[in-house]
Amino acid sequence: MEDLPDALIGEIVKRVSSTSDLSSLSLVSKRLYKIEAESRHTIHIGCSLRPATDAIVSLCSRFHNLSKVDINYSGWTQDHGNQLDNHGLRILSSYCLSLSDITLSFCSYIDDTGLGYLAFCKKLITLRLNSATKITSSGLLAVAVGCKNLSALHLIDCNKISGAFEWLKYLGSDGSLEELKYRYDFSCENLKQLSLRRIVTVEEIGLRSLLGKCKSLEKLCLHFVLGLTDSDMITLAQNCSNLRSISLQLEPVFCEGPEGRVCRTPLTDESLKALAGCRMLQVVELTMFGCDYAYPEIGFTQEGLMMFFQSCPIRDLVLCGANIFDDEGMKALSSAQFLQTLELMDCVYITDAGMCLLADSPSLVNLTLRQSDGFSDVGVGEVVRARKLNSLIVEGCSRVSQKAVLGTAKSVRYERYYPGYGKLRRSSLSFEQD
Repeated sequence: MEDLPDALIGEIVKRVSSTSDLSSLSLVSKRLYKIEAESRHTIHIGCSLRPATDAIVSLCSRFHNLSKVDINYSGWTQDHGNQLDNHGLRILSSYCLSLSDITLSFCSYIDDTGLGYLAFCKKLITLRLNSATKITSSGLLAVAVGCKNLSALHLIDCNKISGAFEWLKYLGSDGSLEELKYRYDFSCENLKQLSLRRIVTVEEIGLRSLLGKCKSLEKLCLHFVLGLTDSDMITLAQNCSNLRSISLQLEPVFCEGPEGRVCRTPLTDESLKALAGCRMLQVVELTMFGCDYAYPEIGFTQEGLMMFFQSCPIRDLVLCGANIFDDEGMKALSSAQFLQTLELMDCVYITDAGMCLLADSPSLVNLTLRQSDGFSDVGVGEVVRARKLNSLIVEGCSRVSQKAVLGTAKSVRYERYYPGYGKLRRSSLSFEQD
């Protein structure tokens, strides 16, 4: 080792993924201690960081080349001591000039002041906020203005952001955006990933105005966004020609329809028609929660879904809670030329006849079936005999037996659920094979 140059040893150290192994390695010699510190680009911080401020100073002083930091206080209690606070983020942004990816989860000591310090991280590309209860739109705006390279934004269960839409207005609306460009040279045209969960948006000055400016957007996740409309999806399709992945998780809301006020999921076939024009769209999730065949309704129709599936080069598809989708709809999936990975969950009106159609699917190699009781061994057996599957997952499908799936793919997982004591009880018939 003594004859090896530092650069080569550094490359070797980078291949060690275990944190405990890296720590042990750094204790071997002063030279390895220094090389390991210079090679460390990622750290995870949580409840064990005590005292938080002193510890972050020590970590940042040693690992000055950090590019990715994950701060997660899930499960934190007062017994763990103080969390990392605003001052800690100030230290992080001052020491770690190469920081490009940061996640803040359950950080109850950090507010807009602390988040504002991240505006000094000029190389920041990805920001994830998960249950950051003190962050508001003001703090988020400060980061967006200061970090010109920001290209991925994920917001999950951020209560104070959920109730405000000003940050979307400032990011996307014409007048405010022009003002920001004039004063701060701000642009959201580099944004490639956007994830919003339980966020409130308002028509014209909300999500629609932002999507109209995100020309580089490739991946979009909208989960339970209140105020979502067909106009948002139309704007998305018209402006985001690079869109490759979309995940929509929808729940019923009250909407105005031709026959008056109805309770349904907010998007209709108009959204599907617009998205059908996204010629690079390959990964799709459509999940509908809390809907019934009669009421509340799903805004999509089966005809709209079939048109969408046949129009886009979809490679991976997750369809969940689609109680409007039956064997007729399976015809569209079976003829989708590029479909390689399919997950069907809680699609209760698909029967053996519909499953048998998948036997003719030209590219299907991965199949996942969850919590659907309309088909049985007959339909699944037809698919696995006709297709050489790489993976097959069957969970909670009461009419599909272990015997029907055993040995049918390179990788198989099977779990069955039985009712018991008022809730579902998982059986012991769980296995994987390779």
